Amino acid sequence: MIVRISRGLLDRLLAEAAASPDEEICGLLLGSEHAIDAVIAAPNVADDPAGAFEINPKTLFDAHRAARGGGPQVIGHYHSHPNGLAAPSPRDAEAAAGTGVALWLILAGGGATLWRSGAADGLHGCFAAVDLVA
Repeated sequence: MIVRISRGLLDRLLAEAAASPDEEICGLLLGSEHAIDAVIAAPNVADDPAGAFEINPKTLFDAHRAARGGGPQVIGHYHSHPNGLAAPSPRDAEAAAGTGVALWLILAGGGATLWRSGAADGLHGCFAAVDLVA
């Protein structure tokens, strides 16, 4: 599976992650099965934003409501890993459990990787790598 993102959008997300080296940034991915067309940045409301992320519920609710009304579709989310590892963590797998298939864009160490949750035979029993093309 290949998913496209514009170089400008990816560079913007990498810059936002670099500007917050001690806390995870997060937000929503909008687009289609094969393209990330836009993002919505969200406040990280996790109790420990240095080691976890939780997308602000209002941001999430508003985006899904807009999608139901014909707006851009929510296809997943992004977050950064201040530890420099651009791969899903066991904590990410716990968060993804039971949530269905979604794209997870992880920003770390100046790079980005894309994953699809819901892959029982994947990394941490949850994630399959997706080719990200900018």
